[in-house]
Amino acid sequence: MQRTLAITGMTCEHCARTVEDALNALSGVRADVSYPARRAQVELSDGADETALIEAVRAKGYDARALDDDQAATGPPIAAGGDGSGLHIAIIGSGGGAFAAAIRAAEAGARVTMIESGEVIGGTCVNVGCVPSKIQIRAAQLAQYQRDNPFEGLADHAPAIDRPRITAQQQARVAELRQAKYQKILDDNPSIDIIRGRARFEDVHTLFVDLQDGGQTRVTADRVLIATGASPLIPPIPGLADAPYWTSDDAVFSDQAPEHLLVIGSSVVAVEQAQAFARLGSKVTILARGTLLSSEDPDLGAGLTEAFRAEGIDVREHTQASAVRYESEQFVLEARDGPIRGDRLLVATGRAPNTRDLDLERVGVETDERGGIKVDESLRTSAEHIYATGDCTHLPQLVYVAAAGGTRAAVNMTGGEAALDLAAMPAVIFTEPQVATVGLDESQAQVHGIATETRTLGLENVPRALANFETRGFVKLVAEAGSHRLLGAQVLAPEAGEMIQTAALAVHQGMTVEALGDLLFPYLVHVEALKLCAQTFTKDVEQLSCCAG
Repeated sequence: MQRTLAITGMTCEHCARTVEDALNALSGVRADVSYPARRAQVELSDGADETALIEAVRAKGYDARALDDDQAATGPPIAAGGDGSGLHIAIIGSGGGAFAAAIRAAEAGARVTMIESGEVIGGTCVNVGCVPSKIQIRAAQLAQYQRDNPFEGLADHAPAIDRPRITAQQQARVAELRQAKYQKILDDNPSIDIIRGRARFEDVHTLFVDLQDGGQTRVTADRVLIATGASPLIPPIPGLADAPYWTSDDAVFSDQAPEHLLVIGSSVVAVEQAQAFARLGSKVTILARGTLLSSEDPDLGAGLTEAFRAEGIDVREHTQASAVRYESEQFVLEARDGPIRGDRLLVATGRAPNTRDLDLERVGVETDERGGIKVDESLRTSAEHIYATGDCTHLPQLVYVAAAGGTRAAVNMTGGEAALDLAAMPAVIFTEPQVATVGLDESQAQVHGIATETRTLGLENVPRALANFETRGFVKLVAEAGSHRLLGAQVLAPEAGEMIQTAALAVHQGMTVEALGDLLFPYLVHVEALKLCAQTFTKDVEQLSCCAG
């Protein structure tokens, strides 16, 4: 007896082999799985359990449905959410959002053409952002642990830092991930093609592409997704354009430790890079126009400033450079308290959407004052048939937001319905202590007209922090007054990034702080701080024994 299964959720040949092995492990089953066709051809012996086929596929994280003879004779199955068969979708860009969209659209039966203007595929995250910066930050953290640790019986010593070797290892891992997570998808998926060149709109269905190797071509598509990302934003400081400053794209791969690094900026990239360079041997001065992390809850910026100064980082609050000079291999920044000198300058003042050269006005795609494309919750722009996701839009510049947007845009472009909900969006800044947030803080709730109750728990009340002798930081929970529904959380802690998803789930599920405080948490983990902070709405946790409540 033969059966044909439509398989959804596969993204590469490895997925197909995983499904095939799962099916062939069943008694009386012989299966052959095709990734391009998204099909499993299954031969069953007498007495074999047909229902076990679907269960085996789902157990591996994919989905399957049995096709009748007529369906089996047609082309690749359509993924849940829409019928993309026969559609041609063009995607401008090749980062996380672009690839997420391409994979889902191809699963739905669409033909996809990606257009990439850069030298490498993969976008900011894998090439110059998330991946290399976290490698750099981890190396810096381990160096700091050698230099200074809280245990009296462990001797501190100056770390031996070989920056070229660290950088080489970092670059190798970036190349490995770019190959595995991006290039291999292109190689293995016949429904996705890529053109190397710079695209601009002629009309809502037509893109004119200046090819990298010379010449031009036109791409006509039923739907277009803009996923062009963003680039470092350079402020108009007199003299800056004539100086050999770094952007974060440059700094993250530096194989040298400047003697004195000056950092203009006070948000995510600025603080992450500042601490990493300080821990890898540089003197660091940060010039913050206001305070550190000024767009976040003020307690987070104040706590991080205190931690930075304790490490010897010079944080200059409410300080701007009115002019920049580069002379005798030194940068000179003119500031209100006099000139500040250093041998390297990092400009980390944000990133601007890459939308200027797309001719968006020709097709009626609206942008905000930054050039970010305006999209609705379905990732649709103001122009019919054109969608956008990622850092080129007005959405938060986070790769997982870009990817989630890309997936949902693909569902909508192929006839389905999907919306991007950012109400419980977690965010992490990878300093030490880390900064993590989700939902609303007090001021944001006030803007929404919501009365709140808040509680803040210092880490000196958290057993794991005490056991680690690392009690700098806090957890703050924001709840709706009266109902005590959790609205948001702000965390400054060594493992804040590992803690915040629990709070995100609580916000997403509409939990009250009482319900959160009543959950079972494993003992001596940092995330227990959320439970303890939730309990402070109704109890004095200092009067509780370990694990009580």
